[in-house]
Amino acid sequence: MENVPSPVKISDSEWEVMRVVWTLGQTTAQEITQVLADSMGWKPATIKTLLGRLVKKEVVWTEQEGKKFIYHPAVSEMETVRSATENLFSHICAKRIGETIADLVEEATLTQADIDSIMAQLRQKQPVETIECNCIPGQCECKQHE
Repeated sequence: MENVPSPVKISDSEWEVMRVVWTLGQTTAQEITQVLADSMGWKPATIKTLLGRLVKKEVVWTEQEGKKFIYHPAVSEMETVRSATENLFSHICAKRIGETIADLVEEATLTQADIDSIMAQLRQKQPVETIECNCIPGQCECKQHE
């Protein structure tokens, strides 16, 4: 049986901490506080609480160095973004995923390289004839459940 990674679910505040951890590769609570104190207005206790949650969720791992703990990412940023995207798509009607992707592209600031990459993916994509609604009755407006 294939080893499927469990979905990574982190809060918006935990995302902010993880962005620092991913950027630095390994870091201390003090370094994270220095980065986020101004932009988020968080105190050291807040950072430590969030780090404790991330350790419990196995999103970061720690090693002790003297009296300090060094935090390391246990999951990649790409893996976490992919998991969040899959989670988003699981909460909307399957028939609206294409529209949602189009909205994301419209809203995003993209480089030419980004656009080229997206276009290459679209050229490789094999379209399906129809997409079945996966909503519960009354959840969407596709009228499939009436």
